[in-house]
Amino acid sequence: MFHGSMVALVTPMHPDGALDRTALRRLIDFQIENGTTAIVSVGTTGESPTLDMEEHCEVIRLSVEYTRGRIPVIAGTGANSTAEAIELTRCAQAAGADACLLVTPYYNKPTQEGLFLHYRAIAQAVAIPQILYNVPGRTACDLLPATVARLAEIPNIVGIKEATGNLDRAREIFSACGPDFEVYSGDDATALELLLLGGKGVISVTTNVAPRAMQDMCAAVLNGDAQTARAINERLMGLHRNLFVEANPIPVKWALQQMGLIESGIRLPLTPLSPQYHETVRQAMRGAGVVS
Repeated sequence: MFHGSMVALVTPMHPDGALDRTALRRLIDFQIENGTTAIVSVGTTGESPTLDMEEHCEVIRLSVEYTRGRIPVIAGTGANSTAEAIELTRCAQAAGADACLLVTPYYNKPTQEGLFLHYRAIAQAVAIPQILYNVPGRTACDLLPATVARLAEIPNIVGIKEATGNLDRAREIFSACGPDFEVYSGDDATALELLLLGGKGVISVTTNVAPRAMQDMCAAVLNGDAQTARAINERLMGLHRNLFVEANPIPVKWALQQMGLIESGIRLPLTPLSPQYHETVRQAMRGAGVVS
């Protein structure tokens, strides 16, 4: 359904933490002009935990309205409350989003049966296409391949963002779910390898900063040119690593500020990038050719 380089877009903010709607439009234009194939709005990188319900829905609505169908908008609507996830998913559908991305419930540690029932309830309540999102390093909740396979049988659950970075896990999902269920990388450092295994794309932090290169890398893989893809990916590896020297989205917001695309706003409990990492991230940006 969705292929190539999809950006896990930051939510730009003014220094006081208020939403920066002008910068949001600027970021969307920057992504579209550089070949990004979908906007993922208000996911982890979009600071979903610190946006209230009204703001969350507003950012999705603004993203859909400004994108104007130029590329798809996938709305992050996951929550650790099933009822809240349903409400957010309904909001995204009403706004005109093309699909929703639903992170596993965090902190409350459901069983595999609980995860199945959670996702099934959302899919039954809202007809929009839905993408599962597994990132146990942040959520303390792991969606196992056998459960993914059960969920893949639900018609409007169309894929998974697999962010463990474990390629053996990806192989299990491919085997369990078959070719019609789409697997996207959620880990920039291993995205190329997952694509070479048969993944359809990446939902990427790096794409915020280097959209053209990420799309060129994805396009090369999907066109069967692994050699070109590996060469591009090598140039990006510094970003893949160093945009995570502190918790995402701290480094990527700093990088975008250095590029003049956003202001410095970020919400507590996240804080601006520590000065000790400024040169580390700047060197990665130079290596990728996004700053001189």
